[in-house]
Amino acid sequence: MKKVYFLSDFHLGVPDNNSSLERERVICRFLNEIKDDAEEIFLVGDIFDMWFEYKTVIPKGFVRLLGLLAQLRDSGIKITAFTGNHDMWMFGYFENELNIPVYRSILEREWNGKKFLIGHGDGLGPGDQGYKFIKKIFANSFSQCLFGWIHPDIGLRIASYFSRKSRISTGKSDTQYLGDQQEFLTMYCNEILKKTHYNYFVFGHRHLPLTINLGGTSTYINLGDWVNYFTYAVFDGTTCELKSYLSK
Repeated sequence: MKKVYFLSDFHLGVPDNNSSLERERVICRFLNEIKDDAEEIFLVGDIFDMWFEYKTVIPKGFVRLLGLLAQLRDSGIKITAFTGNHDMWMFGYFENELNIPVYRSILEREWNGKKFLIGHGDGLGPGDQGYKFIKKIFANSFSQCLFGWIHPDIGLRIASYFSRKSRISTGKSDTQYLGDQQEFLTMYCNEILKKTHYNYFVFGHRHLPLTINLGGTSTYINLGDWVNYFTYAVFDGTTCELKSYLSK
């Protein structure tokens, strides 16, 4: 089989336009390099640091990535996207314009007898009750409808402000390694394994490249990010490994 690639946490749009544009070019270069051996590509959330779709308006920018994704889909490469905590307000643009399905929760897949559980990772596991409460509000259709009445020039500025504020306030905790058994996603994986076996759990959100053995044939992989690490995971039909693009 061809390879399956997993990437997450591009956070395009921050910290400034020039840095984001340079990062977008690196991401596009990577996608162009893997297109010949890619069976499927998973974009596992927080592609953008802020994203809110109005009925006729999307955030300005990111045309290099969006155009390339459309080209890859037209060439027959399967692409699957997930919403993250920064870009959960996707309402059909990816599906209708790019032919890319978007998932808001975990997804189970299997290749060559290897079972995967894939998702962004936010709101999973114990703790972080404050965020889980806020996420329910942001995901509420009535709240989204109310926000959609605000003019895009104002609404997108408000959304961008709070997205950047959240990123700044959580930046240190995002990069703090808690230990194999204290990582909340590790604890989530272990709870799942009590009921169902998976060979690989693939998540983003933590901004830390992690490969943690969960015992037996189960492994938890965190994809890191494309802000500091430029890491990704690739499944070659036998094993799934975490790799760094910049170290190639």
